[in-house]
Amino acid sequence: MKVEVWTDIICPFCYIGKRRFEAGLEKLAHPESVEIVYRSFELDPHMQVNPSDDVAGLAAAKQGSTREHMKALQDDISRRAEQDGLKFNYDKAKPTNTFNAHRLLQYAMQFGKADDLLERLYRAYFTDSLYLDDLNTLVDLAVQSGLDAEDTTAMLASDRFRDVVMADEWAAKRAGIRGVPYFVINDKYAISGAQPAEVFAEALEQAWKEENPIIPFKSSSVDPKASLCEDGTCEVPNNGD
Repeated sequence: MKVEVWTDIICPFCYIGKRRFEAGLEKLAHPESVEIVYRSFELDPHMQVNPSDDVAGLAAAKQGSTREHMKALQDDISRRAEQDGLKFNYDKAKPTNTFNAHRLLQYAMQFGKADDLLERLYRAYFTDSLYLDDLNTLVDLAVQSGLDAEDTTAMLASDRFRDVVMADEWAAKRAGIRGVPYFVINDKYAISGAQPAEVFAEALEQAWKEENPIIPFKSSSVDPKASLCEDGTCEVPNNGD
């Protein structure tokens, strides 16, 4: 079973959604059977690498709002994150362009390290207030995820995985995906937003049943009146003998 997840590293609901998806996945009878594929999505592809304003100021300018209003919204998001065991430090967050972080995520996917790396990227931005376009920071996070430092440095210094990131973003546009997080289960069920864990659990269970249906065995030897226990009682059926 495959789940594709479109996400951005600076998206708070993507981090919250990841935690809730994981909680829903734990309810599945066979969570190990689920392959998770992370797809790149930049909320602001034109974001500067090192903007002069902070997160609240940038959001206010983009939304045509006030810093105070955006700060209040961010405080509310932080309180929601706490309910899922996450700590957000919006006041200290360092906004930046996430393209290189996405390239690194796609690189990590090749080694089965994407989930661990994405967790570290989220925490680096929202909790630890690290600058995610700093190549040394990205390499450090990659090494913590089990990737080779020298190979990772060489990859980031090149343009590798640029096409992969852009392909994911074009795929999102073609599919009409305008916001993240966005989950697609088995190319069939789409779930938008940081839904409750129960929503993910229900969708995963439904997809699992469709992929692994229980089909009654049919044979001329099967006795349709064979004995079984049902509704709390065990009786010998009357076969008319």
